[in-house]
Amino acid sequence: MIRVEVKQGDGPGRVVSSNAEPLRFGRGPGNDLVLETAHVSSDHARVVWSGERWIFQDLRSTNGSALVRGDVRTPVDDSIGRQITLEDGDHIELGSQDAAVMLLVGIREVADDARVVATRSIDDLRPAVAAMEKRPSLLRSVYEAAASIGAATELDEVLRRVGDSVLGLVDKATHVTIALRDDDEPDSGVPSTASTGGGAKSGMPTYVPVLTRVRGLATIGAIPITRSVFRKVVQERAAVLAADAPAEVGSASLLGAQIRSTLGIPLWKGEEILGILQVDNRSGAQVATKPDRDGKTPLAGVRPIAVFETSDLDLLSVLASSASLAIANARLVLRLRVAEERLRKENTYLKGREEKRAEKREIIGTSKAMEEMKKKLEKVVNTRVSVLIEGETGVGKELVASAVHYRSNRRDKLFVATNCAAMPENLLESELFGHKKGSFTGATDDKRGLFELADNGTLFLDEVTEMPLTLQSKLLRVLQEGEIRPIGSTKVIHVNVRIVSATNRNVEKEVAERRFREDLFYRLNGFPVRVPPLRERREDIPLLAGFFLDRYAKEIGKAVGGFSQQTMELLQGYDWPGNVRELENEVQRIVIQIDPGGFATPDLLSPRIRHVDGVVDRAQPAKGTLKEMMDQVERFVLIESLREHGNNKTAAARTLGITREGLHKKLRAFGIT
Repeated sequence: MIRVEVKQGDGPGRVVSSNAEPLRFGRGPGNDLVLETAHVSSDHARVVWSGERWIFQDLRSTNGSALVRGDVRTPVDDSIGRQITLEDGDHIELGSQDAAVMLLVGIREVADDARVVATRSIDDLRPAVAAMEKRPSLLRSVYEAAASIGAATELDEVLRRVGDSVLGLVDKATHVTIALRDDDEPDSGVPSTASTGGGAKSGMPTYVPVLTRVRGLATIGAIPITRSVFRKVVQERAAVLAADAPAEVGSASLLGAQIRSTLGIPLWKGEEILGILQVDNRSGAQVATKPDRDGKTPLAGVRPIAVFETSDLDLLSVLASSASLAIANARLVLRLRVAEERLRKENTYLKGREEKRAEKREIIGTSKAMEEMKKKLEKVVNTRVSVLIEGETGVGKELVASAVHYRSNRRDKLFVATNCAAMPENLLESELFGHKKGSFTGATDDKRGLFELADNGTLFLDEVTEMPLTLQSKLLRVLQEGEIRPIGSTKVIHVNVRIVSATNRNVEKEVAERRFREDLFYRLNGFPVRVPPLRERREDIPLLAGFFLDRYAKEIGKAVGGFSQQTMELLQGYDWPGNVRELENEVQRIVIQIDPGGFATPDLLSPRIRHVDGVVDRAQPAKGTLKEMMDQVERFVLIESLREHGNNKTAAARTLGITREGLHKKLRAFGIT
C-alpha cells in the first residue's frame, strides 16, 4: 500500500493512496491528485506498482521532478530513464525547485499471500493441451473463443473479448483483470527499467491494470491484481492457481469483497511477459462449492477449498497462447497507426513549410544575366540530371536550388537542404545516411537520413566542396547505385533522389589540387548553373531593394515611403561583395531606422556604402574636358582607398572591385607609387 501526502505547495494535507493501482499527479482533472499550480504540468508524473516495488515516473513534464531521500536530491530526468524506485519516507518534488510541490511517500506492506495450489509453465503446455483433447466440446469452445479474439484488431476490442471469453469458459469466475506491460505501450515514452535511488537500473518492467470485466456488470475501472500471485507468474513464467488470497479493492461497488480463489495467467511473446490475466472468484458472488468427503456442503463459517481447479488452469493456459498473440498484434497495429499518423503530420507540416518558403522566395531579377539563367533552369527542371550551382557567397544559390525543385515534377515531395560545411564528418555522414540505435556513442534512437527523407524529392548539398574526401566516396556510391546504408545497419535502402549541389569555390581548381574527387565532380556537374553576382546585374538592385523593403516593413509593422533617388543611386553604385544577402541586411537595417511613413535617405545607409557620397565635391576636379575631370576623380578615389587600407594594395583592390594587377596598372598610369 502506498500513501502520498501533499506536504508543501498546493493544498497541504491532501492524501491519495493505492494498493496496486497507478496514481497520477498533475493539473489535469483526470489525475488522482489534481495540483492547480502553474509550474506543474497537466500530466506531470505517476506512481506505479511494478510487481516488486513502487516506482515514480516523470511523464516528461515541463519543469521536471526530483526525489529527495535524506539529504540527497536526485533529478528524475533522462539520465536515469525518468523513473526511480520509491522507499518509505521519500519526498517527491514536482515542478521548479524554488516553488515545487512537495509530496511525502508512505509505503507499508499489505499481506496478500496466497496458497499456491498448482502451476503450469508456459514453456511446456503439453499437459494442458493433452487435458483439453479429452474434452472435445470444451476444446471447440476454446477454439471459438480464440477465433473471436483473433478476429479483433483494435486493442480495446481484443481485451474486451479476452475478458468475455474467460467469463464464458469458466463459469466460476466473477472478475477478470488484464494488466499489460507498460513499456509496450505505443505512446508511453517511458523506459521499461526502473531505477534505484542511486540511479542503477533494476530491470523490473512495470505492469499496469488496463481492464476489468465483472460477471453480470458493465465494465468497471481496472482493479488491483494480487501481488504475490503476480510475482510468481512473472518470475517463474508460469500460470498459477492459488486459494485464500484476500485483497483490498478500491472500487466503491466492490468494497469488502475478497478474493477466495484466483488464477494468474501470463500473456507472452517469446521470452517477454507482455501482461497478466488474473481471474478471480470473489466472496460476494454466488458460486458452487465442492462437497466434503461425506458428500455434504461445507457448514456456514467454514472456508471452502479452492473454487478453481487445475482443469480451469489448463483451459486458460491454452486460451492465453492465442490471446497473447492477438494482444501483441493489436499493440503492434496501434504502434504502427500512431507512427503512421505522426509521419503523416510531419510530412504535411514539412511540405506546408517548404511551400510557404517557395512562395516567399521567388527569383527576382529582369537583367539579361538573370533571364539567361532562368531559361537554363527551365530546360533542366524536369530531368533527373544533377545540377551544380556555382556562385559567390550570398548570391542566392539555395533559392535557385529550390526553384529547380518547385518548378519540377517532384514539387509534391520534399526539398531537403543541408550545409556540408556546418558539421564534422561523422555527424554529416549520420545526417545524410541515417544511423541505427547503438551504432555509436550518442545514437540513442534510430534516425532516418536526409537521403531517405528526400526520397522521390530533391536533396540540396550546399558548400559541397567542403565535404571530407572519405565521405565523398560514399556519396559517389549513392549517386551511382541509388542506394544508401545507414550507419550500423546491414540493410540497404533504395532511394530516388535528385541531387542539387552548390559551391562558392572553383571546383575544377579543387579537383586539380586533389581536395575534391574528380569522378564525383563529373557526377554532380551534370548541368552547371552560374548565379551572377549582384555587381554584374546592377539593374536588378531597385527590384530587390523594393522587395526587401516591403517584406520587412510588413514584418515590423511600419509604413515606409520608399527610397530617395540619391539613396538608390548609392545602392546601385556599391559593389556588394556580400551580394543579395548583404543587400537584404542593409535594407532590413534601413527599415528599423526609418521613421514611420518616411523615405530611405542616404544618412540611413552604412558608412561603407555612403562613403562614395560627395566624392566629386571632395576631389574638387579642375575645369577641363570630361575625361580630364574623370581622371582626377579616379586618381582621388585610388589615393583615398590606399590611405584607408594603410597602403595595402590587395585590400584596396578588393574594396574597389578590381584585381591587384589592375590596381597596379591604374597606379602606374597616374604616376602613383
